[in-house]
Amino acid sequence: MDHRVLGRTGVRVSPLCLGSMMFGDWGNQDHDDSIKIIHRALDAGINFIDTADAYSSGESEQIVGKALAGRRDNVVLATKLFIPMGPDVNQRGLSRRWIVTEVENSLRRLGTDWIDLYQVHRPDPSTDIDETLGALTDLVRAGKIRYFGSSTFPAHEVVEAQWVAERRNRERFVTEQPPYSLLVRGIEADLLPVAQKYSLGVLPWSPLAGGYLSGRYTRDGGDGTSTRTARASRVPDRFDLSRSENQRKVEAAIAFGDLAAEVGITLIELALAFVLRHPAVSSAIIGPRTMEHLESQLTGADVVLDTATLDRIDEIVPPGVTLNPADAGYVPPALDKPALRRR
Repeated sequence: MDHRVLGRTGVRVSPLCLGSMMFGDWGNQDHDDSIKIIHRALDAGINFIDTADAYSSGESEQIVGKALAGRRDNVVLATKLFIPMGPDVNQRGLSRRWIVTEVENSLRRLGTDWIDLYQVHRPDPSTDIDETLGALTDLVRAGKIRYFGSSTFPAHEVVEAQWVAERRNRERFVTEQPPYSLLVRGIEADLLPVAQKYSLGVLPWSPLAGGYLSGRYTRDGGDGTSTRTARASRVPDRFDLSRSENQRKVEAAIAFGDLAAEVGITLIELALAFVLRHPAVSSAIIGPRTMEHLESQLTGADVVLDTATLDRIDEIVPPGVTLNPADAGYVPPALDKPALRRR
């Protein structure tokens, strides 16, 4: 694989990043099989792995750590924090207290002395961004982490973090990890231009739109029933097909499948190539659960879409449009909590 620079860090990463959310209790519970998938990805040229403390309550980090034994030096390793990791009210969020504690927990689970990219999983409205940046800066200077980034931050919070870092002499976020796919294009309106302005490396998550773009929905009757039912019960906003916004996603996915067949590639290749085409994107995060999933996605980095195909994509889902707002990944508290907008 050709490599790309991660933002302006000078670190070169593969265009595909191996996401490990599906390794462990949330997905593939066979550690040995998960390790084989990781090794296959590394052998195929992927040198970038993304995980998080919350994935299967730390089990994913443990699996990744075992897989990287003896291969750690050649891998750019990223993990995240923010999501609750226990019943204590302080085992979550982005306070200095929790950041300093949880980085040590992740280092232990990963079996490493340093983390290349430490990311905050979501914004934390209860914590001053300077508190967070100060703690992360201290970890960089202590050698615990090399860089840090954000995930699913609104554009205005990305800008605020950059300004605070400059004014308070902090290290700054060097990456942003947002949801982005053929069906989830809202970030094209603001976040991606902001990322380009500040030279952030963008690491899109869910480029296959949670499986909608895997090819399971077809005109000949394929409807993804084998996996759809479980997801619909857990996350109905995004996967319950009785909802019109999700039905629109299926219709668009079928149209994209037709386009991919016309171009002579798979829908998975079309989806990954589209995300990788944007100049702000450094690496797209894939999240295979099986070896078959991985093999079907590896070729996506080799496909280059021409202008005519990109124009056809825009006709199906216009630029800046997210078909289902629930796929945006983050709801600002002002929209989620009535008390914040009523007197």
